Parts: sequence; C-alpha cells; structure tokens
Amino acid sequence: MPLYVVSTPIGNLGDLSQRAASVLRDADVVLAEDTRRTATLLRHVGAETRMLSAHEHNEAGRAGTVVAMLREGKDVALVSDAGTPLLSDPGARIVREVVDAGFEVVPIPGASALLSALVASGIEAGTFTFFGFPPRKGPERAELLDEIASSPRAAILYESPNRVAKLLEDVAAACGGGRRVAVARELTKLHEEFFRGTATDAAAHFAAREVLGEIVVVVEGRQADAQAEGEVDALAARSIAQALLARGETPTGVAKELRRRLGIARNEAYRIAQEAADEG
Repeated sequence: MPLYVVSTPIGNLGDLSQRAASVLRDADVVLAEDTRRTATLLRHVGAETRMLSAHEHNEAGRAGTVVAMLREGKDVALVSDAGTPLLSDPGARIVREVVDAGFEVVPIPGASALLSALVASGIEAGTFTFFGFPPRKGPERAELLDEIASSPRAAILYESPNRVAKLLEDVAAACGGGRRVAVARELTKLHEEFFRGTATDAAAHFAAREVLGEIVVVVEGRQADAQAEGEVDALAARSIAQALLARGETPTGVAKELRRRLGIARNEAYRIAQEAADEG
C-alpha cells in the first residue's frame, strides 16, 4: 500500500484536482498538519476519511505509525495546511521512513505557492533556489542574504506579513537597491496581489502599509552585467574604504558603509575593508 503525498489548494478550492479529491475520499487515513483546516477540505470533496494530526511536534512518532498502517494494508494520504507538503511544511521524516521501510510514495501534484509566485513574477527563472522562511537574525541570515546577492539563480522565500518589509530592506542592502523583486500576497485568494519592482521600492511599499496574508518573495538572480559593474564598484569601494579609514573609521564601520552606499555583499564589503586596513 502506498503513502500518497497530496497537494491541496493554497486558497482557491477550485484548484484541487479530481485525482487529489479521489485519493482523499478513498484513503483509509489522512495525515493532516491541522485537522480542523483539513476537515473543511474533506467536507468539500464529500470525504469522511479518518484523520490523524501530523505536525512538527509529533512527526517523529507519526512516522512509525504510518509505516505500521501501511504494513496493515491501509492507504494513507499526507497533506499540509495548503499547497504541496514538505515545502516548508512537516512530512519529510514520514516520507523518508516510509521509503526506508520499502513502501511506495506516490506524489499527487497540485498547487504550490512558490511555483505560482515564480511563474507570475516576471523574473527570469530558468534556474532558481527555494530558501523557505529565512532566519530572523544572526549570521545565518547574513549568510543567506550574501548567497542570494551573489547567485545567478532567482531566489524564492516565504515570509510572514509583519516581517516582509524588513526582509526587503535587507535584500536591498545585500543585493543593491536596484535588484528586481516580485512580492506575491494571498495567491489564488480574493485579494491576490503582486508587487513587481526594485528591492528599494518594494521595501518602501510594504513598510508604508499594513500587510496581511501569506507572502512569497522572488528575488532576481545576479545578472552578468551586474558582475561587470561589480568589478568597477570594487575600485570605488577600495577608494571609499581608504578615505573612511583615514578619517578614523574602523574596518567594521567601513564595511557597513560600503554595503549602505554600494549595495555590495556583506562578505565582499568586509574583505575590501580589511584589505584596505592592512595596506594602510
């Protein structure tokens, strides 16, 4: 018996596929991140399937339960609150243990917030990296922003509405304020909205208003011409660094000022500042 990994709507119930509805009706058990939310979906498709909770706090225990149910010949379906399970949602450990136990895992494709945002972003996305929710602070956040700034691939992030303005400010600081971004809000829902523009403009737009709903941010990858501009900027950065050091600024302070003025990556700014200090 297989474990079905079922994609569910991210807002519009009409996006549930006929195949997904059939699986949810026919399964013996549906594993749900939030059984109250999934109950609404099951009523919508006329399913009376038994539900079990499967979330980040009980996933380890549920994995063994799922394997036991499969051994009993039961069909099990795994869903998240919305969209495709395992993408910034629980379920990875369950799938891994089911595979290790020798049972089949069958994906039931459907809605995905990250793909919906990407294809409507207007940003080149032949290749992209999905980062999920970014760290809120600390070196992990700085490293992620540096990776986004230097990568030629588009970056996709999830963010809460009350932190999206700060994320966009940090993207502008790390990537340069002119880097193109798209911010998708409330995808497939009544108040679906896209903001497309520069990182600086997006940060100002969302800082000036109350933001509600679920957010996906798409950041343009570093362009080839941006790399050439970066080589020119390095010369300007070195001159600025030397001038600031001559006025008594510390290397750390110089690096921060380089990031503010030129929008260069954090690691690059610190390297230039330190090299200038060593030469002085």
